[in-house]
Amino acid sequence: MPRKALYNIDQVLSLSIDVLLEHGYHGTILDELIARTDFNRRGFYLEFSSKQEFFYKVILHYQETQLNPIVSHLDSHQGLVSIEQFFEAYIELVNGKGCLLINAITELGYDDDKIKDIGRHYIDRLQLGFIGCLENAQQKGQIRSDINIESTALQLTSYVQGFAVNGIIASGTDELKIATRALLGPLSN
Repeated sequence: MPRKALYNIDQVLSLSIDVLLEHGYHGTILDELIARTDFNRRGFYLEFSSKQEFFYKVILHYQETQLNPIVSHLDSHQGLVSIEQFFEAYIELVNGKGCLLINAITELGYDDDKIKDIGRHYIDRLQLGFIGCLENAQQKGQIRSDINIESTALQLTSYVQGFAVNGIIASGTDELKIATRALLGPLSN
């Protein structure tokens, strides 16, 4: 009869996020992952087969548990309030540590087609979410009618990526909140 695993895979993936945020993919050592997640080497290779497959699982887990709830603000297409809620939640997530997905794209996206594909889908989802929110905001008269929706959505998407990097070095959330107000202010009526 097979033995039951003594670990919770979702907990291992969640605990691994902090290790990967601290060290990146290349800097993360299996011994530290095992020590900080209460995982074991045998279980690691049975579950994932390689560090690369493990990293993909952590990225997908990160998206499901941390990014998707934040991006869901944009999916509601409630105009400027959705964009403000998105940035507020995103700033909270990236403050002091950055975004695991953006870090992965920066570190591996040039050579790793799977990370590039995951990143492209995420960026496209953000841009489409911003387009929907901006269209709604324009219809409600929340933003100026002369705003080019597509280029503004692209600009907001680019800022998200910059916020992820800035979140690592910013001394607090105030800088990013000020930047958000400066970014959204000129759009308003």
